[in-house]
Amino acid sequence: MRAVMNAILNVVLPVFGIMLAGYLVGRARILGEDSGRALNGFVYYVALPALFFGSMADVPLARIFNWPLILSFGGGLLVTFLFSIAVALVFFRGRFGEVSMHGLTAIFSNTGYMGVPLLQIAFGQQGVLAAVITTVITAVVVIGIGVILLETDRHQGSAPRVIARNVSLGLAKNPLILSALAGILYSWSGLPLPQPVATFMELTGNAAAPAALFAIGLFMVGKSLTEGMREVVWISSLKLLVAPLVTAWLAYSVLGMQGVDAKAAIIQAALPTGALMFVLAQQYGVYVQRATSVILVSTVLSVLTLSALFVLLGVQ
Repeated sequence: MRAVMNAILNVVLPVFGIMLAGYLVGRARILGEDSGRALNGFVYYVALPALFFGSMADVPLARIFNWPLILSFGGGLLVTFLFSIAVALVFFRGRFGEVSMHGLTAIFSNTGYMGVPLLQIAFGQQGVLAAVITTVITAVVVIGIGVILLETDRHQGSAPRVIARNVSLGLAKNPLILSALAGILYSWSGLPLPQPVATFMELTGNAAAPAALFAIGLFMVGKSLTEGMREVVWISSLKLLVAPLVTAWLAYSVLGMQGVDAKAAIIQAALPTGALMFVLAQQYGVYVQRATSVILVSTVLSVLTLSALFVLLGVQ
C-alpha cells in the first residue's frame, strides 16, 4: 500500500508544481499578457492533435474493443453526466455551454497523466492496456461530445438548420476530432508509423499535459478561485465519488466483471478532472474559472479518495 500511496503523491505533486510554476511566472510578468492564450492554442492545435493521432495510430483496433471495460467505464461516465446535467439545470442554472461544461468536468478523468502510471504500478501490463482503452474513450468520445455541445452553444439563437450546419462545420474543422479520426484510420490500415513520425508525435504529444497545466497557472493570476465554490465542491464530489460508484455497480452487478478490468475501470472513473477541461473551456470562452477550480480541488481531494479506493479494491 505504501507503493500505491507514493505513486499517487508522485503524480499529484508534479501537477501542482507545474501549475505553481505557471502562476509564479505570471505573477512576475515574465511572459506577456497573452502568453496563456498562446500556450493554450499550442496545446489545442498542435500538442493534443499529435497526442490523439499518435495514440490512436499506435494501438491496433482489436485491442481497443474490450466491451465489458468500455461499457462499464463509458456507462459510468454517461450516467454521471446525465445526473450532473439534471442537477445543474435545477440548482446551477446558466447558458447551455455552462451547463454542458458542468457535466463534462464531472466526468473527464485525468486518465493519461495519472491513470497510466497508477494502473501500471497496480496491475502491470494488463493495467496499462486498460488505461489506454479508457484514455481513448475519454479523449475521443468525451471530447467529441464536448465539442458538439460547445459548438451548439456558440451558435445558439440561430435556426435549427443553421445550428446543425455550423456544428457540422465546427466538427469538420476541429483539430481534436480530425486527429483522432485520422489516427483510427491509420490504425485500421495496419501500417506501422514511420519512426520519425512516431517520435514527432510522442515528443509533441508529451508537451500537452505540462503546457496545459502551466497555462492554468498563468490563468490563476489575479483570479478568485473561491467563487462558485459550492458548485465546484459538488462537481468534485461527482467526479471522485459518484462516477466510480456508478462504474462499480455497472462492472460488478450489471456486467458481472471480475479481476483487473473491473478495478481499472473504477480507478479510471475515480481520477480527478483532467487539465484538458481548462483547454476546452478557454478555447470556447465558457466556464474557464469553474473548470480551473474543479481541476485544483478534485486533484487535492483525490489523494484521499484514491488512497481509500485502492484499499477497498484490495490493491497492495
